[in-house]
Amino acid sequence: MNKATTNNQSRYIRQYHYFSGIILALFIGQHLFNHLLVWISEDTHIAFMDAARKVYRQPVVEFILLAVVLTQAISGIIMAVNKRKFMATGFDRMHVYSGLYLAYFMIVHVAAVLFGRLTLHLDTNLYFGAGVMASYPAMLVYIPYYGLAILSFFIHIACIHRLKMAAYTTESNAKRQADMIIVAGMVMTLLIIVKMALIQMPEGFHK
Repeated sequence: MNKATTNNQSRYIRQYHYFSGIILALFIGQHLFNHLLVWISEDTHIAFMDAARKVYRQPVVEFILLAVVLTQAISGIIMAVNKRKFMATGFDRMHVYSGLYLAYFMIVHVAAVLFGRLTLHLDTNLYFGAGVMASYPAMLVYIPYYGLAILSFFIHIACIHRLKMAAYTTESNAKRQADMIIVAGMVMTLLIIVKMALIQMPEGFHK
């Protein structure tokens, strides 16, 4: 395989990863917004989730989302391997490492949700995740597990935003905007994790 062919394949992978990533980011965005609604009430959260499920659990939509998750993880790992020798800045390293953690989290989390839903016949709603975050000692593993996933999502977006904005503004301004996205991600991570860890589980849930 010659260098031109390899470069073309790398370009196609980057383009696919970027555009399919937009689809995934929109889904994750609504998912995180849904979790913020717990601060209003658990019923508000569940009502929004039930409405959203009518869309994303349609067989065709769900198949597309699952395919995007899998191929995002695979293409992301390939890109990370190719980029590992060119991580010159802190943002480069955050871009790669946040992407790798997201790939790991998406595969494990989706597999866990599908197992709970299809094999254990559980309603994988708010309490499916909160159950392990609100109980000791499981919380010692699952609070960092979920918290790093949310933060990695915002870090990854911030790194991409910095690269894209470099064509339209100064490097310092692009970096400042990326920093603001990361700070917003820290705040959202804290809000979601704290609330999830404080949820009182319904009596008899998952029995």
